[in-house]
Amino acid sequence: MTRKIGKSITWGNLALIVVLSAAWQLQAQDVKSPYPKMAPLEQYLITDQNAEIALARTAAPKSISGDATVMTLSRHGYETAVKGSNGFVCIVERAWMSPFDDPGFWNPKNRSPICYNAAAARSVLTYTFNRTELVLAGLTKPQMLERVEAAVARKELPAPEPGAMSYMLSKESYLNDQAGHWVPHLMFHIPKTDGATWGANLNGSPVVLDPRSLPEPETIFLVPVGKWSDGTLAPAM
Repeated sequence: MTRKIGKSITWGNLALIVVLSAAWQLQAQDVKSPYPKMAPLEQYLITDQNAEIALARTAAPKSISGDATVMTLSRHGYETAVKGSNGFVCIVERAWMSPFDDPGFWNPKNRSPICYNAAAARSVLTYTFNRTELVLAGLTKPQMLERVEAAVARKELPAPEPGAMSYMLSKESYLNDQAGHWVPHLMFHIPKTDGATWGANLNGSPVVLDPRSLPEPETIFLVPVGKWSDGTLAPAM
């Protein structure tokens, strides 16, 4: 990206491009993905459950994550490790929650702490459970996509409930090889809609719409914020 282009886009759009540009460039140049297939399952697991619990809680401030339910990934899927009391559910998602055309879909280094509020935990979190079940069943990426699309067509995967949102404020996350932990941000999950309804990606707007395609019945709006979950300032973009 040239300096001229960089000066002409908004802060939110720049942040989004930091995350997505490498994937787009790889696809545009027809470069082979460094992660063409799933790695051995052990590479996606965190052997120390307490470490995974702690990492999951970094997704949101302690005032939220401290009383949240925490689920950790095992060979059998996500399982409740700590029962919470405030309706939030914190987990560490893996790379297979990326768009299916993302070159990092099978990146075993991905660690994405996220805390869903109650509305998102009842609806959006089912997408994670569904994809993870397909992964653990040994399906290929094309097979997974076919199953997800079929589940959506049968309305087996719900649209996000009203008020569904999540926190991704962890500076310990590793989202992909290009962006690392990117920037702290909130995510708002709504049924499929156009970005214009939120004024996303417009000049001066802090709202970012990820244009990459997800088969699940949701649109995700991202709102970058200035602090990590521990209260420290995030780097200026």
